[in-house]
Amino acid sequence: MEYYDIQIPTGVILFFVAFWIFLIAAQWKVFEKAGQPGWACIIPIYNIYIMTKIGGKPGYWVLLLLVPIVNLVIIIWLINMISKSFGKDEGFTAGLILLGFIFWPILGFGSAKYLGPFGDKAAFAARQGKDQFDFENKQH
Repeated sequence: MEYYDIQIPTGVILFFVAFWIFLIAAQWKVFEKAGQPGWACIIPIYNIYIMTKIGGKPGYWVLLLLVPIVNLVIIIWLINMISKSFGKDEGFTAGLILLGFIFWPILGFGSAKYLGPFGDKAAFAARQGKDQFDFENKQH
């Protein structure tokens, strides 16, 4: 049996490390836009919990992600709630799922604004108009 020494060029490794850091920065920005701590995106499991808060779903959804088959439905639903929380449609949700390396940076570095937790209708409605100028109170 022969042993093959596979060498990966340093440039390839640096490219993938830089790309990985870019994707972390994009999700960090998404978390910050939603009023959550950006560093939470790098903590496993806790980042999913924060995503449930951004999407307006209960924290126990993290446990549902441990159930096979159910986890597929829950993660798609959660990503859809996050997309809706930023005013995006189902097409953008499909992009986040299928081409996340393109759509998460668009969400994080683009002009999308957090509109509130879409999955919690009361909190979403309460947040609407919060960032708009109130002519009666003239505060902003």
